[in-house]
Amino acid sequence: MKLIAERPGPGATRPYRFPAVTRRSVAGGEVVAADLPGHNLAVAVLLLDAGALREPVGREGVARVLAKAIEEGTTARDAGAYALALEGLGTGLSVDLDWDSFRAGVQVPVERLADAVELLAEAVRTPRLDPADVERVRDDEATAVRMRWANPGPRADAALRADLFGAQLRHGRPMDGDPRSVAAVTVDDVTGFHADWFARPGTLIVAGDLSRLDLDALGRTAFGGAGGAPTGAEPPLSAPIRERRRIVLVDRPGSVQSTLRLGHPAPDRAHPDHVPMTLAGTVLGGAFTSRLNHLIREVRGYTYGIRADFGQSRRFGRFVVASGVQTAVTTPALVDAVGEISRTRADGVTEEELAVARSWRAGQLSVELQTPRAIASALTTLVVFGLPDDYHARLREQLLAATVAEVSAAAATHLHPDGLTLVVEGDAAVIRDELTASGLGEVVDVAL
Repeated sequence: MKLIAERPGPGATRPYRFPAVTRRSVAGGEVVAADLPGHNLAVAVLLLDAGALREPVGREGVARVLAKAIEEGTTARDAGAYALALEGLGTGLSVDLDWDSFRAGVQVPVERLADAVELLAEAVRTPRLDPADVERVRDDEATAVRMRWANPGPRADAALRADLFGAQLRHGRPMDGDPRSVAAVTVDDVTGFHADWFARPGTLIVAGDLSRLDLDALGRTAFGGAGGAPTGAEPPLSAPIRERRRIVLVDRPGSVQSTLRLGHPAPDRAHPDHVPMTLAGTVLGGAFTSRLNHLIREVRGYTYGIRADFGQSRRFGRFVVASGVQTAVTTPALVDAVGEISRTRADGVTEEELAVARSWRAGQLSVELQTPRAIASALTTLVVFGLPDDYHARLREQLLAATVAEVSAAAATHLHPDGLTLVVEGDAAVIRDELTASGLGEVVDVAL
């Protein structure tokens, strides 16, 4: 018997709907929830204004060490007992942080969410923070950072960030710290950071079937015992655009390839041009079909891939191009990359390019926002960046409605090819002379 499978045709496009957002104040904090009727899984995330930007300069990495140390037990039970309690609910504690926030979350069957939030709050509010555990976690993290920094990339990223924002400022240093800063973190640094930022109520994010959940009770559990006023709105961190390009050379003797990072400061996440900026970045370097990838990978054959985007946090942002190329083609790759950025700024985008970018971004949004965890992450975006509750409900339409004129205007406004910092991590002895002769900018050597 011969079986023949026929590929099914595409079905009708279904409308995209983001669930309605519910907010309420409870016990000094705020609960932000999305109703997912019929879902048997629910997610809760305790969101605190305790991101890397809160760390003191010279102790970068303390928030990451604390995030890992809270899993080492609480004042009520040791690490083993706490792990067993989580396992008994069929869940685990997920922790993460970025520049703007710390997040600890659980995902469980909806009828177990109350118990899971109790365990979540126990870890965040009352961690054991035994000095021996903290030091072990710190040493493990320092080792991991040293291993990462032995590879190409982290030093180039650090050099770019320092050049754009200034190494004397927290956001001018690596988000997770460097080998020296992480190794310098002390037990007092960790307990002090916890006392300063983890005792505040924060926001509880909930995604699940709200008909089966008591949001007020969940909020009282999450915020019980917390105190202190929430941090107020803070202004964006301004950074000037360079008047002329410069090349920052990070020596990696004997390297057979050069790691490239090109960038300049950009607006923060709440900027009204976020959608057209995102689409301009997609056309330039945010997708496989982008201009940069087509030219430098497909036409030139210099790299396996090159990407560009606008990375935006609550108080600052930056435009970044990232790639790795063979040492011999370092300068030609930089010339081509700067040329494509200049062309996009000067000429804008075409309707054909924009149609692909719009479809991809809008389709990606619809696919990604399907699970309770993804919906909870989207709610977190609303809270952290102060966006309106209907932001995600309108985002797909905004992406699809963006015009060539709007996206081209965003490219002209927010791309600055003449103000780029071009970081090259590679064999300086081999590439310095050609970089100097390229006319792309002054060459400056940086040791990291």
